[in-house]
Amino acid sequence: MDSKRLASYGQCRCCLAKGNHRDIMKEYYSNGIREVYYDIFMECFNLFLSTDMNLSKLICTSCIKRLREANSFRMTVAATERQLLEALKETEKKEMVFVNVPVEDITESPVKQEQHIDVKYEPNDFDDDCTDNDPDYVPDNEYVDIATAPLSIASNEDLVEGEAELLARFPPIRLPTRKTLHKTCSEYVKHLNFLKGIMILPSSIGKLLEDDVNKSSLNYKREFVTEKMAHIINASTLLEYSNITPFRSRSRSGFPCFYCRHLFDNLDKLREHTTEHKKSELRKVLRTYGAECLVVYADVTNLCCTICEARISNLNELKTHLTRNHKKTMYLDYNDRVIPFKLSADNVYECQICGFNFETFGSIERHMNVHFRNYVCKDCGTGFVTRYRLKVHVKSMHVGGSFPCEICKKVFTTQQKHNSHVNTVHKMLKRFKCTKCPERFSEYFRRQKHMVEEHGVAPLQYKCNVCDKSFDRRYTLSRHMKRDHLEERDFQCHLCSYKCFTNNELRVHMIKHNGERIFECSVCKKSYARKKTLKEHMRIHNNDRRFACAVCGQAFVQKCSLKGHLKTHHHEYSLQ
Repeated sequence: MDSKRLASYGQCRCCLAKGNHRDIMKEYYSNGIREVYYDIFMECFNLFLSTDMNLSKLICTSCIKRLREANSFRMTVAATERQLLEALKETEKKEMVFVNVPVEDITESPVKQEQHIDVKYEPNDFDDDCTDNDPDYVPDNEYVDIATAPLSIASNEDLVEGEAELLARFPPIRLPTRKTLHKTCSEYVKHLNFLKGIMILPSSIGKLLEDDVNKSSLNYKREFVTEKMAHIINASTLLEYSNITPFRSRSRSGFPCFYCRHLFDNLDKLREHTTEHKKSELRKVLRTYGAECLVVYADVTNLCCTICEARISNLNELKTHLTRNHKKTMYLDYNDRVIPFKLSADNVYECQICGFNFETFGSIERHMNVHFRNYVCKDCGTGFVTRYRLKVHVKSMHVGGSFPCEICKKVFTTQQKHNSHVNTVHKMLKRFKCTKCPERFSEYFRRQKHMVEEHGVAPLQYKCNVCDKSFDRRYTLSRHMKRDHLEERDFQCHLCSYKCFTNNELRVHMIKHNGERIFECSVCKKSYARKKTLKEHMRIHNNDRRFACAVCGQAFVQKCSLKGHLKTHHHEYSLQ
């Protein structure tokens, strides 16, 4: 049964029928299988539907049924094509017959020298107006007409039995002679001149043919393999010869099976269920992905090779092990599409590459783009695993927004951001429910704060690897690392040498150069460009001496005055 969702009234995007329809951008479940109709259009027809706000985003049940049938038909055709090709290969093997023909030992017999033969020829059928001035004109005596050649050659003793009959089967063709061969194929003439006077034995020709066959068999796949097929071969090889548990992107309900998309809330159940599927199904499943969307999430807990039971530390080591030790074919020139995770039962998501922890699977899923920069945005330098994710990023971040809010007129770059804004700000929907009580919250961090204060849940802590500071948000830790330890200062004043970390800091600094002194002291009539500076000035009139010297007890209005006092009167303490 399809999961129940509220339908919206409007016009179907496909057949223009009016009624209560579903949204092509939202996800639904049919028989436990996740469906996003926008993605099915892309996978089935390679069709990117426009997301313009003025166009309908609804689809009726009739069109959904036809879309499912089209997708099912595509998968059926692909499976049938593969079965037919496999059956054809088996038939060719059965019909191939090898016959041993006894031949004399001619390894030491030299090849006969070609003898000049006078060949009779009939008048050709050239046009009467063909003359020496014509660039395509060649005198008749420089060609051999194969139509009459067999008749005159048949009486020659050097012909092999049946050769004349064989030549007579071909239509009349004008063959080039040695005099005109350099015009037809100059490279062939060079080879002939190079072999002049050299004795060529049949054994040497056989060796050259054998080497040529070996080279072509080795290079065939490398020359003609497509990018998608290379990713399929790489991913299927890693999954087939290891204990990796593949899964699809985790939803709120649990982990979907890579093969059949059944949901499992328990990791042990997922791993147990995955063993029921045959690994021969891998390539069939991988072919259902679009070339730009192919990515496999892999649980690499206790990773090992299933051929020799060797323990492996990471995916790169597994690739090297399979290619060197077991001679498996992998196309290492192509980028990675198998993304490793180590999942645990307590839902702690830790990146195995940099060691950072994440509170949700969605956040670590986005974080993996940092380590697998297969496709890089030319505008901002952000990396992504797949080309499809890069396209979504460019469309949402570097293309003008086309999704305005009808209430507050704020414009958003994607439909998802628009919906999230409307639900949170205007409809006040509380998506996040406390797992301990019925209370709901509009933000994730408010729910987390509630669980810490009311239910005693341990707060999330992100510790800095450089200093002892800890933060309650991953973003705050990242900001701390860039500002304090990496000392990133990307914003620079164009009037002086001042550099800062954020654009807001630069904006505050620019008041020094072009800010109007609009904040006036009511006591002494001094003016300042910032309200903060005026507040600090008012401490003088209020005699607010909040900065006291710890050595002698003298107090000051401003902190800079205290620092100057320490340097002058207590120099040994100012160095601490």
